[in-house]
Amino acid sequence: MVKKSAPDAARRSEKSRRAIYAAALALVGEIGYPKTTVEGIAARAGVGKQTIYRWWSSKADVLLEAFLDLSTQAAREAGQEPYTIPDTGDLAADLKAVLRITVDQLLDPRFAAPSRALAAEGVVNEPLGREFVGKLLEPQLQLYVDRLRAAQDAGAVRADVDPRIALELFVSPLAQRWLQHTAPITYAYTDTLVDYALYGLIPR
Repeated sequence: MVKKSAPDAARRSEKSRRAIYAAALALVGEIGYPKTTVEGIAARAGVGKQTIYRWWSSKADVLLEAFLDLSTQAAREAGQEPYTIPDTGDLAADLKAVLRITVDQLLDPRFAAPSRALAAEGVVNEPLGREFVGKLLEPQLQLYVDRLRAAQDAGAVRADVDPRIALELFVSPLAQRWLQHTAPITYAYTDTLVDYALYGLIPR
């Protein structure tokens, strides 16, 4: 008689977690954040509601974690280590590389629909907006701050420049163009943003 091995609980949990991520992102993209519920996510993922509450306290927590995971996957697919900005010694090249990956993410249907839904909801739902910014956006923006400070230390950026303001010269225009559909977002566009921004940042 063949002895059956016990089910792998870790593998089962990871499969459920992945299903929940996918369900949450799909639902918020299809029906919006207000109509997305923990019950709906559970049904879509094929798990019990208690499974979700075992790992997360709210649908916002599920979505934020799903977004972080999606960003990590997208960066890995692009051959970029997650949550890093390279420091090759060439600031312009490093920023252009990261922004090109951002363009790919923003144009990826997996990312675009739920991201727009959450961004729109965050405008009218201040608690969600603060959580979205604090948990998802700020850690990523801090990477730009760190890279710009390293460039200051290397003499590639003026010492009197505030990195937190400086990063907005290329990050904010991209976000606005994407959110408001004012024009296409392309590699050429983000490369130009970096060139324009750095022209005002280089030592005089």
